[in-house]
This record gives sequence, structure tokens and C-alpha cells, in this order.
Amino acid sequence: MTTICVDAMGGDEKPEVVCEGIAQALAKDEDLSVLVAGDESVVVPFCDATDRATPLVTTEVIGMGEHPAEAVRKKKDSSIVRGCAAVRAGDAQGFFSAGSTGAIFAAATMGVGRIRGIKRPCLAMPMPGLNGHSTVFCDLGANADVRPEMIVQFAQMGAAYAQIALGVQKARVGLLSNGEEETKGSEMALAFHQALKEADCGFVGNAEGTDILLGDFDVIVSDGFTGNIALKTLEGTAKFILKSLKAAIEHSLRGKVGALLLKPALKDLQVMLSGDDYGGAILLGLKAPVLIGHGATSATAVASGTLACATAVRGQLTEKVAATLAE
Repeated sequence: MTTICVDAMGGDEKPEVVCEGIAQALAKDEDLSVLVAGDESVVVPFCDATDRATPLVTTEVIGMGEHPAEAVRKKKDSSIVRGCAAVRAGDAQGFFSAGSTGAIFAAATMGVGRIRGIKRPCLAMPMPGLNGHSTVFCDLGANADVRPEMIVQFAQMGAAYAQIALGVQKARVGLLSNGEEETKGSEMALAFHQALKEADCGFVGNAEGTDILLGDFDVIVSDGFTGNIALKTLEGTAKFILKSLKAAIEHSLRGKVGALLLKPALKDLQVMLSGDDYGGAILLGLKAPVLIGHGATSATAVASGTLACATAVRGQLTEKVAATLAE
């Protein structure tokens, strides 16, 4: 049985929302058990009433506004720190939290540990594609300053994750730049391009911002600064489109009638753009899978994140990343 530790206290929503998501995940996967980290008043009653759920009682919570490294050092009994420690101790095989990204990154890097040879873990997430094929996009913000050899490792780790998340055996890797020509880009981008070109990582050339949601690449890599801006721009654009469409629909009777016919399609679009199906971003390069959900995550996203973490464990993500680097 696969055991995933889930942080019940992480995120902007109430712990009950996280618990509901855990219950959904357990209902969907009979070979899954969950170690639920959090306040005794939350995790003990839930686990007492839920099969295959075990409480990990903690007394502290790391808030979204706290300095990540300082909070991890000071709050040793927080749900994030204890959850990562449980993975290191072997009590769980993976960790999911919708808490502070910085705190999870710090706690996981120190608590779970990096795979030997990994310079920096990176954040990755499958992005929906217009052609129906998703693209693993990394780094989404874990590393603002990146050297060429790190970009190569991001590509290798992204390709390993694409095997599990997308079922792709030989990933086509692209570098996010401002043009598809290999002469395009800043000095940093040109250095990244050259390093990827010389490495055996499935690199096929530059990708533009428009390629992130087209599905023509299996993996697109970037430094975390650029990647995070691109991700937030896509999220903002999606919100703008959905809200503008809603306003236009409500403006007239014809729009309201049309909305009734389009409602199923619009709902599917909203789910796809929300990222709930993937549950969040995964930290690649650690000794065990660690997934980070959105702060305002839903029960569906918690369930998806927990299940995705279990899938990464069963797909031997850590072993695949280590083997790729060894090659």
C-alpha cells in the first residue's frame, strides 16, 4: 500500500476542505493510505472516522506570510516540517501540501533531501495543451537565478516526470525564449540553449510563450524567474477571459440563453484552466515526491494532488530521475 502524508493545515481554505479532499482520494484509490498532519482537533476525529487514514499530530502552523527558512527553523513541530520528516523516516513515501511554497521547498530540501548530484530541485507542472497533449513546464519559481548546468538538469528531470505524468518515453524538450531561432534570446538564454544542445536530454530547440499551452512540446524549461512570470501571466489571462465572458453573457437576454447551452463546455474549460486535475506542482530532484498545491486549493485539487503524489511514487519518479542523471 502506498502512504502519502498530507498537510491538513496548509492553504487558504479550512482544514475541513483538505480532509474532504483526502476522503475523495481514498475513495478513488483502494491501495492508498494517508498520514494526515495537523492539529489534534482536526486530524484525530477525521482519522477515527476514516479508513486508511492515520493522524500525525502537530502543534504549529507555518503561515503564508512568514519568512520560509526562518519559519522552518523555528517551527519544528509544524505540519510542513513534521510531514517532510515523516517521509524521510519512511512513515510515508510522498508529501502533499497547499501551504507556503517557500516553506515547503525549504523543509523538503532539508527534510526529505536531494537526490545525489542534483544541484537545485525545480518546480514542475503539466500544462493543458490545445491539441489535447499536456506539456510539463519547469521551473515555475523555485530558482530565480540559474546556471546552464542547472537548466540541463531541469530538462532531464522534466523528461523523467513526463514519462509518469504524460506517458511519454522520449520527451521533446524546448527552452522558453523570445523566438524559435537558436540565435534569439538574452546572453543567459543563449548559454542555456548551448548547454541543452550539447546535453543528451531530448532538446529540440526554443519554445515561445505561445507554445506553453499548444501541446507541441513534452517539456518546456526555463529559469524560475521567467517561468513564474509566465505561469502567473497565464493564470491572470485565464481569469480575465472567464470573468469577461461571464460579464458579457449576463449583459443581455440572448447571452443568458446562450450561456445555458454553453454551460457544460464553460465548466470543463474552467476545470482545465484551474489545474485542479493535476493538484499542483511537483518538486523534482528530491528523494521522494513532494507536491505543492495552490493556496486557495479545493477538495478536488487536494484529492488530485494526493493521487498524483501516489502515482509518482508508484511510477518510481525518484529512481527515474537518478537514473537519468547517472546516464
